[in-house]
Amino acid sequence: MPAKTVVSSSTDKAQYAFFPYARYTSVVGVHTSLVAFTALFLPQTSILLWPSLADPDRPETQFKDALTNNPVITLAWIVAGLVVLQVWWAGWIRHWCFEYTSRAVSSDQIKVDRYQFNQGRFSKLGRAAVFTSCVALVFHVTIVLFGAPSASHLPHTFLLAIVLALLSVFAPAYALGYPSFSSDTSSFITRLNWTRLFAEFSPRNPIERALVYPAVATLFGAWLGAFPIALDWDRPWQAWPLTPLFGGIIGYIVGSLSALSVSALKWLAEENIRREQSEKQKTT
Repeated sequence: MPAKTVVSSSTDKAQYAFFPYARYTSVVGVHTSLVAFTALFLPQTSILLWPSLADPDRPETQFKDALTNNPVITLAWIVAGLVVLQVWWAGWIRHWCFEYTSRAVSSDQIKVDRYQFNQGRFSKLGRAAVFTSCVALVFHVTIVLFGAPSASHLPHTFLLAIVLALLSVFAPAYALGYPSFSSDTSSFITRLNWTRLFAEFSPRNPIERALVYPAVATLFGAWLGAFPIALDWDRPWQAWPLTPLFGGIIGYIVGSLSALSVSALKWLAEENIRREQSEKQKTT
């Protein structure tokens, strides 16, 4: 059963909002599992489509070879899979935002509010995609400034930047709106919310934690993943940019599960406090 919690944040137009604990847990489990599957098994499609890429003398290494032989193909498969997954995940988060902020009581009011909320969702999806592409360009330049090859491996670096942008900014841009330099009140509030979430790292409710934790963990994981490249081991998996790629994906999964854990613990603690208060009121 979803529980009511008091909220006060960028998504708190209503005094009370629902925390769908069971549904959130199941969706996060499915989503993170599919992200892991996309990273590890979707690139294996190359072996199925082009069997000549496999080494017939070493069948035991085919799984690893499919990931390391051509990093660009590996990145392309992962980008294709993540586009589908992140559109679904961002849509679910956006629907959760509606449930979190809706004040409707009757079924007719809920239908009207849902219709108004869903108006223009495809244009919002397109704007989120454009914003994600712009962020990918910024990430590409940033990765080069951090030491990535500037004159070579350009497809490798740009596809890595797309993966990081998909995992970190697409869902917030679609669910909460992207920050712009417009002078209207809505754009000003959106800029303030993005500043609070991604500069101050101050999420205040489960939705914001579900967006901020994975985004921060993705970038941190990619940064940590760059360190093994400098090791003089000459292993195939050290090819640029495989370790930052998988470091970012692992970080995203860890961040998503951490957001779930923190939100669940806070919800359980609040439920316990409410139950104790209710029992005290019954005894007085």
